[in-house]
Amino acid sequence: MAKYSQHTIESAPDGSKPILQAINGKLGFVPNLMATMAEAPVMVESYMTMMGIFDTTDLTPTEREIILMTNNRLNGCTYCMAAHTTVAKMAGVDDGVIAALRSGTPIDDPKLEALRSFAEIINETRGWASEEQVDALIAAGYTKQTVLEVIAGTALKVLSNYTTHIVQPPVDAAFQPAAWAPDMAAE
Repeated sequence: MAKYSQHTIESAPDGSKPILQAINGKLGFVPNLMATMAEAPVMVESYMTMMGIFDTTDLTPTEREIILMTNNRLNGCTYCMAAHTTVAKMAGVDDGVIAALRSGTPIDDPKLEALRSFAEIINETRGWASEEQVDALIAAGYTKQTVLEVIAGTALKVLSNYTTHIVQPPVDAAFQPAAWAPDMAAE
């Protein structure tokens, strides 16, 4: 398989340089996933743009991480699960919620569990949720807007999860304490 390297700001294609500079300015480093995505400026720009847009939903940081981490787990993305576990902890997501997302077990809070379950349905059915499944999410206290935001979050994770499967970036030192493997999920 083709080998991908992590670009620096200097080695990145011209179209990726300003994006990597912005990431470095915000985080203080360029995560290996984005450094690898930089090989294709359209990829790194798409991912960062979608991530920025997803952060503007009406969902709380916990709810956004439920969608993202559920997809990371279902897609077997070790890199993204480690990164989003770190992000979730920084955002103040409850440790019990994080543990449930990493293991694929139910969340104690019924409303949050309805969201986790629906994110799982969207991923596993490739968007073919039944009317009853959509209605169950809404009955749990969410809206029609939330249904579409779950799809947006799932699309965002397709970009990063599928990319990591191909380019296999090493997990950054900042995310290593939250390392994850698919066998950590409940069967």
